[in-house]
Amino acid sequence: MKKIRSYFILILAAAFLASCSGLNKMKKDAGDIKYEVTPKVLEAHGGIVNVTIKGTFPEKYFNKKATLTVTPVLTYAGGETAFDKVQVLQGEKVQANNKVITYTGGEFTYTSAIPYKDAMKMSELVLRTTAAINTKSLDFEPVKLADGVIATSTLVEIHAQPIIMKDNYVRIVPESKMADINYVINQANIRPSETKAEDIKALRDYIATVSTDPNRQLKGTVVSSYASPDGKFDMNEKLSGKRGTSADKFIKDEFKKIEAAKTDGFFSSLTTPEDWEGFKTEVENSTIQDKDLILRVLSMYSDPDQREKEIKNMSAAYEALKTDILPKLRRSKMIVNVDNIGRTDDQILAQMRSDAKVLSLEEMLHAGALATDPNEKLAFYQATAENFPKCIRAHNNVGATYLSLGKADEALAALEKAKAIQNNDVVKNNEGFAYLLKGDMAKAEELFNSMTAATPESKWGLGVIAITKGEYDKAVNNFGSEPCFNLALAQVLKGDVSKAKATLDSMKEMCKCGKPSYLKGIVGARLDDKTYMLNGLKEAVGFKADWKAYAKTDLEFAKYFADDAFKAVVQ
Repeated sequence: MKKIRSYFILILAAAFLASCSGLNKMKKDAGDIKYEVTPKVLEAHGGIVNVTIKGTFPEKYFNKKATLTVTPVLTYAGGETAFDKVQVLQGEKVQANNKVITYTGGEFTYTSAIPYKDAMKMSELVLRTTAAINTKSLDFEPVKLADGVIATSTLVEIHAQPIIMKDNYVRIVPESKMADINYVINQANIRPSETKAEDIKALRDYIATVSTDPNRQLKGTVVSSYASPDGKFDMNEKLSGKRGTSADKFIKDEFKKIEAAKTDGFFSSLTTPEDWEGFKTEVENSTIQDKDLILRVLSMYSDPDQREKEIKNMSAAYEALKTDILPKLRRSKMIVNVDNIGRTDDQILAQMRSDAKVLSLEEMLHAGALATDPNEKLAFYQATAENFPKCIRAHNNVGATYLSLGKADEALAALEKAKAIQNNDVVKNNEGFAYLLKGDMAKAEELFNSMTAATPESKWGLGVIAITKGEYDKAVNNFGSEPCFNLALAQVLKGDVSKAKATLDSMKEMCKCGKPSYLKGIVGARLDDKTYMLNGLKEAVGFKADWKAYAKTDLEFAKYFADDAFKAVVQ
């Protein structure tokens, strides 16, 4: 019995030594395993770091009874993050369901992803491997597979592009006053009764009031004189001219003592020998029994004599025309034109700062548009909303101004009031940007997509969201053709680096934040254009010195890390 037990112990010991020997050999020869990482330098896209690892085992390496557990880990200052999936490989004699690597060699492909953190920008991708045979296990030395993470996608510029609802303030508003002088058939003299008519009295009062009003300016008069379309044309032509002469004299007498009327071209006169247009209008508005027949004659004949003949043939209708229509057409129409002049921009601003309540809604909204200081602009729109609580523009503009100040929660509170009045596309656009600032990309996207018609602003917002999701083609399409930093960034990220360069070079002004200039540096590095790269970095650092430290650790510039010219810019 003791002899059997001794043999069993010897067998176990031999198996144990064989396991140790097998594992030690695999560990010793681990350098013969070939690894290929895609991408060679990890990149963050859509907030995710993806990796694909292909491992190739040489012949006679993989122990038939061994199991290998492979775990990729990204290590960085202050911590590490293991990819959420492990790769288990097994020899051909292992009874399990893992990927089999035969003794004659083999390969595996591993794909996984982890959320990006800023600390990962300076990091190392290492592979940790544990081999096991039966109950014995052995950890291999970690294998470094790649350096760091390129985080260019995180440079996306996220800010609001709110829409201000415009005011309708017009400083100079034209107005006019009209009066008629009516004449007896075939006469051109102005009867005393006509000069005492109510509309003539109102015109005189209007002229007197305007001439002394500093906020209104007389622009001119137009006298249009007519003859009715009955009788011979030659006679009517002379008659309308005489009526024009008498009416001109009348209106000029009314302006005799007014200085503004002495300017050239103040008085103008028109004559119409036969007022067929007026005739048609009066007939259309009348209750004459045969008016449809009369109107048909007007449409059938263009010759005035033929028209008159056909209408006179309708004896009953013509009698009604003589009493109800034709007398109204024997007239001179006098129009006085005036410009109603409102407050200047400076006057509106001064009034808004002293006592806004005397201003109209449009003036108050205009004051907000005029203000250049964002805090004063906000105060102006808040005052407008307080004085006109049912004005959607006032509440929307409060929200839009808060967005310009980067205050998303305050903006949403104001926009809720606007939304209660009317939930239109402008309000949805601005709400979308409020949620964009808060980092709620899903809500922002929902609001932008709910708009009846996309605006350039909402499309820009959707472009930003597309970059954060790693959807670069969609981002480029949303940004359109107007050069901007985010468009150039999306072009870089989708691989259209030359287009990105053209976009950056087309920008009329570089942001003082330095981002567009820094992107020029990245574009130069990707295009192997050292001069363009250095000039971009110099410009970025000139705007903001913080780009020095950022560039030092940015793997976009890895091939220049030892370059003296590069070091001179970032030191």
